[in-house]
Amino acid sequence: MMPYVPDATDLTIPASLLPSDGRFGSGPSKVRQAQVDALAADAPTFLGTSHRQAPVRAVVQEIREGLAALFSVPDGYEVLLGNGGTTTFWDAATFSLVDERSEHLSFGEFSSKFAAATRAAPHLADPIVVESEPGTHPDVVVDDSVDTYALTHNETSTGVMAPVARPRGATGIVIVDATSAAGGVLVDAGEFDAYYFAPQKSFASDAGLWLAVCSPRAIERIERLSGSGRWIPPTLDLKVALDNSRLQQTYNTPALATLHLLRSQLRWMLEQGGLGFTASRCDRSAEILYGWAESSSYAQPYVAKPSMRSRVVATIDVDDAIDALAVAGALRRNGVVDTEPYRKLGRNQLRIAMFPSIDPEDVAALCACIDWVVDALG
Repeated sequence: MMPYVPDATDLTIPASLLPSDGRFGSGPSKVRQAQVDALAADAPTFLGTSHRQAPVRAVVQEIREGLAALFSVPDGYEVLLGNGGTTTFWDAATFSLVDERSEHLSFGEFSSKFAAATRAAPHLADPIVVESEPGTHPDVVVDDSVDTYALTHNETSTGVMAPVARPRGATGIVIVDATSAAGGVLVDAGEFDAYYFAPQKSFASDAGLWLAVCSPRAIERIERLSGSGRWIPPTLDLKVALDNSRLQQTYNTPALATLHLLRSQLRWMLEQGGLGFTASRCDRSAEILYGWAESSSYAQPYVAKPSMRSRVVATIDVDDAIDALAVAGALRRNGVVDTEPYRKLGRNQLRIAMFPSIDPEDVAALCACIDWVVDALG
């Protein structure tokens, strides 16, 4: 008789090992139940109402003021918002922030997409693209022909984190894709001119909205390009977004549930101590997860250099003798979800979010569950 070989579909992880909440997705991310409860309580007078009227505009105002407080922005900075998410913001920035030529640091799927957008724009010169291998990040190369430096704070596809700092000697504005970093990683607002993101990561809301913390230099650029005669579609015109944001609204109708969930998360972040609290919580999760991987006999952090390892999205390589997708599948069937690798990276690995809403103790429980599954699979 052949010995029984366990199959991942047969595995039932002991309840004592399971995390209290099994959501570890890199976006959409875990939404705290308190946010959902707050939305349900306000739904009769909030959902299904006009976004041009006081109840919704008050939420938008609180979001804008809350983000300014969270990031401790200097005087003159403003928070803009609009529909469409980060992908839409890349197109808007191509029209409304890049004057003639941009430089892009490209080190993964998402950082490369903005570079592609500016390269395709007929009104711009070809961008400078500074690339490095996935799992690393490149450094800015200062060039006098560049008026916009496009950085990425955290490359969600690879789990690489890069510094946010004005390049020494550069005169161009600095704009930063912070989609998966914003709210979970410390940042100095004085080092950027536009720090833009969507709310479905650290801010535990739904997608379809972009937000941008903009300096006076970025606002001046937006206003100048809008009046320059350059054709800009209204939905991609950041001057239109600026004017509407100052009225505490978006140009076109937003998803009200998204705004409400974002407002609730911001309140929680600020009440707990702001960015210092959220960043330290993410740091603790990262210490647990990377420490586990480094001590494991079958796993290791994909990003070799510790200083480049993300504090909000970890990528963990698994020994080729173990099918990482089978491990993720077994976890999913036990209610521990969204640990699969990024589809285009093509590695035998797990990708695990560590956003502020995720309890570090649940990250520790996840590590124990992975060990149990791998041991059970033999």
